[in-house]
Amino acid sequence: MSDAIKHECGIALIRLLKPLAYYQQKYGSAFYGFNKLYLLMEKQHNRGQDGAGIASIKLDTKPGTPYISRERSNADNPITDIFSNINEKINKTFIENPDCRNDAKWQKDNMDFCGELYLGHLRYGTFGNNAIHACHPFLRANNWITRNLLLAGNFNLTNTDALFNMLIGIGQHPVKYSDTVTILEKIGYELDEENDVLYHKYKNEGYSNREIAELIAEKLDINSIIKNACKHWDGGYVMCGLIGHGDAFVIRDPAGIRPVYYYKDDEILMVTSERPPIQTALNVPYEKIKEIPPAHALIIRKNGEFSLKRYKKSLPQKSCSFERIYFSRGTDQDIYRERKNLGKRLVPAVLNALDNDIENSIFSFIPNTAETCFFGMEEELKAHCNRIKLATIKENPNINTEDLAKIINFTPRFEKIAVKDAKLRTFISSDASRDQLATHVYDTTYGVVRPDIDSLVVIDDSIVRGTTMRNSILRILDRTKPKKIVVVSSAPQIRYPDCYGIDMARLGKFIAFEAAIALIKDNKMEDVLTEVYEEAKAQLKLPMQEMTNVVKKIYDSFTAEEISAKIGELLTSSTIKAEVTFIYQTIEDLHAACPNHLGDWYFTGDYPTPGGNKVVNQAYVNYIDGNNSRAY
Repeated sequence: MSDAIKHECGIALIRLLKPLAYYQQKYGSAFYGFNKLYLLMEKQHNRGQDGAGIASIKLDTKPGTPYISRERSNADNPITDIFSNINEKINKTFIENPDCRNDAKWQKDNMDFCGELYLGHLRYGTFGNNAIHACHPFLRANNWITRNLLLAGNFNLTNTDALFNMLIGIGQHPVKYSDTVTILEKIGYELDEENDVLYHKYKNEGYSNREIAELIAEKLDINSIIKNACKHWDGGYVMCGLIGHGDAFVIRDPAGIRPVYYYKDDEILMVTSERPPIQTALNVPYEKIKEIPPAHALIIRKNGEFSLKRYKKSLPQKSCSFERIYFSRGTDQDIYRERKNLGKRLVPAVLNALDNDIENSIFSFIPNTAETCFFGMEEELKAHCNRIKLATIKENPNINTEDLAKIINFTPRFEKIAVKDAKLRTFISSDASRDQLATHVYDTTYGVVRPDIDSLVVIDDSIVRGTTMRNSILRILDRTKPKKIVVVSSAPQIRYPDCYGIDMARLGKFIAFEAAIALIKDNKMEDVLTEVYEEAKAQLKLPMQEMTNVVKKIYDSFTAEEISAKIGELLTSSTIKAEVTFIYQTIEDLHAACPNHLGDWYFTGDYPTPGGNKVVNQAYVNYIDGNNSRAY
């Protein structure tokens, strides 16, 4: 993606199912789980670079002995920062206590992060700031071991205001207004309630307080806690929780918006946001790794038993398609195939834009994340050329050797035209000077394009704001002096805010929305803007369940092709000499390429939860009012 946007966080959870001495003997380290957590987090570092955090719980420790360890960082390389700091302490302890290196029990009793339960989090700061206190896991501490709660998640809720007021209504006094605090306190409240119910039950039955503590740890109804806590949540989420005594849970939202995978054998249970990290960490086959179903919780008990429990009614599954287009690593075998299919399906539109002139065209990609889509386009273009060769030879069975050679050598040209060299540091305050520097973010391969002869086709994952395209990419491509530049987006036009994952909350930031507004003004249809504004304000007065997305009317009068053409006009400055055309993936081809991930609300405005309609209407009101606030 050429535009820099922030998106979804990543999670990693590990439960060791054998005593630590087992891992010491078999793998040479009682820190086996800790080392695997590092690998899971490094293999998901694409999911969060604003901060990271890890936590560990030791099972069955003596009272008075620390059993929860936590470390968080918002350094430039937070994963490295966390694990380097902890490893330094581990190595120092081993140097000071050389006889403890093979003693798993001593290490568990005396060293932090030597436990059976681990939780890791990678953060993208889509809401709030990037201060250390904003990094997960969050801890709700208590002297009762079964009331301690560690929480980390990949989530955005659309109705934080209502949930916040519910907390106040039950008598709480939250210290901060955020969906993270709201979720932590709500789950914590239900955990306290469950503890209280069990305490009074066993107290009335004559048990001692010590016995009651052990019974609560055994009998906590985790699914009931989750059901009550999540009852009114609206949004996309995967939530991981560790309870002090050793129970754990992972919750997935009812529409399956956010991804989450798990694997279990007789040694370990792992949960991650993506599948390849588990494959890499344990060298296990693809088919052994499962998804947690929507509206289900994976519940791991202290005794190592696990189960999948439904906690809420499912919604129609709308797993995020942006996961497949861009967010998740392309090493997942399904994602790799889907991204190639996205590229293949763009070929007919590309050929149409080139008037089928393959001979005088060069095909490339930008940025590097678009490479897999490019491979799909490459395969389909080669197949197209082979079909032409075969048909030509069939039509001319007596063709001479020279002409046959020409036909056989007819093939598309694929080149690497633009290479991202380094991240631009925006230390210059002047917009004009910063824009000039932006043109040098990419290095250009010179001497490949034949000036004023070749067309240049470049595929991108998606074009959100168009800022980098306008200020940098088109300028550097134009320097190679192509006759025509065709910019191809493997994603459809992004028209609406995403309130579930991507940090795209403001309508005015989308180039597709800018283009629609420009077309409305070109056609003197400004009354549509006022009409939608009044309707959006009226919608916001309704109960959230009754709201609809009235912002769709902004796009109703124009075809996708008209909006793409306008995008081309808006992003092409007068200094660009080449003719510029923009092509976007169609919704139909997106669904065909990613058939199991039909979440497309940022493209279609069809939100999977009622809160989405609230957010898009609020975003439009904010836009007309000139209010730059987030819509959720």
